[in-house]
Amino acid sequence: MCGICGEFLWQGGPAKEQTLKTMMSKLEKRGPDSGGLWTQNQVGFGHRRLSIIDLSSGGHQPMRDHELSLVFNGCIYNYKALRDELISLGQEFQTHSDTEVILKAYRQWGMECTSRFEGMFAFAIWDEHHEQLLIARDRFGIKPLYYSVMDGGVRFASNTQALLAAGGVDTDIDPIGLHFQLTLHAVIPAPHTILKGIKKLEPGYWLVVNPDGQMFKKRYWSLNAQRPVDAAQQKDHQAWLSQTHDLLQQAVMKRLDAADVPVGVLLSGGLDSSLIVALLAEAGTQDLHTFSIGFEDAPEEKGSEFEYSDLVVKRYQTKHHKYVVPNAEVLPRLPEAIDAMSEPMVGQDAVAFYLLSEQVSKDVKVVMSGQGADEVFGGYFWYPQMVQAEGSELERFAPLYFDRSHAEWLEAVDARFHIQDVTSHYIEDRLTEPGADTFLDQVLRLDSTTLIVDDPVKRVDNMTMAWGLEARVPFLDHQLVEAVMSAPPELKLEDGGKTLLKRISRGLVPDEVIDRPKGYFPMPALKYVRGEFYEFMKGILTSPRAQERRLFNPEYVQNLLDNPEAPESFTAIKGSKLWHCALLELWLQRNVDPYN
Repeated sequence: MCGICGEFLWQGGPAKEQTLKTMMSKLEKRGPDSGGLWTQNQVGFGHRRLSIIDLSSGGHQPMRDHELSLVFNGCIYNYKALRDELISLGQEFQTHSDTEVILKAYRQWGMECTSRFEGMFAFAIWDEHHEQLLIARDRFGIKPLYYSVMDGGVRFASNTQALLAAGGVDTDIDPIGLHFQLTLHAVIPAPHTILKGIKKLEPGYWLVVNPDGQMFKKRYWSLNAQRPVDAAQQKDHQAWLSQTHDLLQQAVMKRLDAADVPVGVLLSGGLDSSLIVALLAEAGTQDLHTFSIGFEDAPEEKGSEFEYSDLVVKRYQTKHHKYVVPNAEVLPRLPEAIDAMSEPMVGQDAVAFYLLSEQVSKDVKVVMSGQGADEVFGGYFWYPQMVQAEGSELERFAPLYFDRSHAEWLEAVDARFHIQDVTSHYIEDRLTEPGADTFLDQVLRLDSTTLIVDDPVKRVDNMTMAWGLEARVPFLDHQLVEAVMSAPPELKLEDGGKTLLKRISRGLVPDEVIDRPKGYFPMPALKYVRGEFYEFMKGILTSPRAQERRLFNPEYVQNLLDNPEAPESFTAIKGSKLWHCALLELWLQRNVDPYN
């Protein structure tokens, strides 16, 4: 919906308008409609707006309410119900925006208001009375929130580019972030990032910064993955199907109704986005816009899924927009997509979402997307393999998911970055947390609350917001996820995975879409690295700047360049290790080096 930023100088002010303007300039694409800033003594907020709810000036930010000030990015889907409740409790409203609902909810309930919000959000409140800065992030981290602690103050923003532009950031590589980056599919769990001087707030947390600079966090939400103990709450399979259908229908309609502008759907041709279209049609939605993109085929892999998306379009007669992008147009646009990444992201579909969003933004401001369904409902091919594997939780998980073993990571990066195996320690801790009945429950909970945040969810947010397009993800409705996590494992891995969704979809989605092999947003040129794409990556990794940085061991890079399609040059989940290295180096060159 927007881009937010701010600073709080606890050793005195004043907060500088020019610093805020500098940060806002790096957020303009997230909020192209308007901008605003506010300063008061040692604190200042900046905001770039994408107008979705209350299109009038009443939704302008930063928003003030006596001693409270707010900047907010996202959407509170239940804002109308909360507004009614708050009015009944004596709160008075001047606008019809969800932004003001956050302010009044904080006034009424303090930071416990976060547990009442349904939606995606990152916000900051300045409480003048207590001289506190308070920031919060939604349960699944759908909306980003980065911060940087300076000498005598703290800054926050919706992307790292804004913080880097403001200056004063330690841009050294964080070895912990580097370990995660190269072993966990570019997922660096919060609070770490690839840079020492930038952190990110964990999903489901709020953070308070006191007048003396002390900071403390509180987790306001966690996910349980256990079966109901009470016999009265236990359900048969048909009851699970019925409940899941109802909750998913509600999740889709929440994201349709909470907008004063038209809402479209990114239709990939997979089950998840196809079901969103079907549920919208089932609810009576008319004149729905859908959007698909495709690329050139590789001998091993098709570059589009149009044959499946066309079936959905034909059944529901959507207003469909289809785009085909030749490889000759992809490579020149890659740097643009990388510039839009708050952190280096290796998913081959990042550039696909970037190019698709460019076209979609010409027709609508809001789209729904199917991210989260595989992680919540059990759709990836490695889940059954993990369940069947033997050994400890980590021994069952790591070989089927990690991009590199710790030994290979030590071979890949320069010795000055060498640390212990932090990725394995982190994953082992997360997989053995209480609140999950089975190993599958542990894996799906980890995927849904952590791995998804810094892979597909962040990717979709960054690539859509680069064009002032807001993406909404109904499969990550927290009430839906909480219910599905308590469903029996056999309703997740039978029928080849995503059992609940497949059975719900019968009769709604064409059988060919339901029964097709699992697909991924295809971008073959970044998986099978050949021709000009190979030369592009070689040029990055052998550039003078890369050699000066000495991030990777030259022998490791040369082996990838000599054998880009050898089996050992692909990760366990079929990613190109050469692309991983080139992407990280290019991201640093374009996003960090200008400030060094």
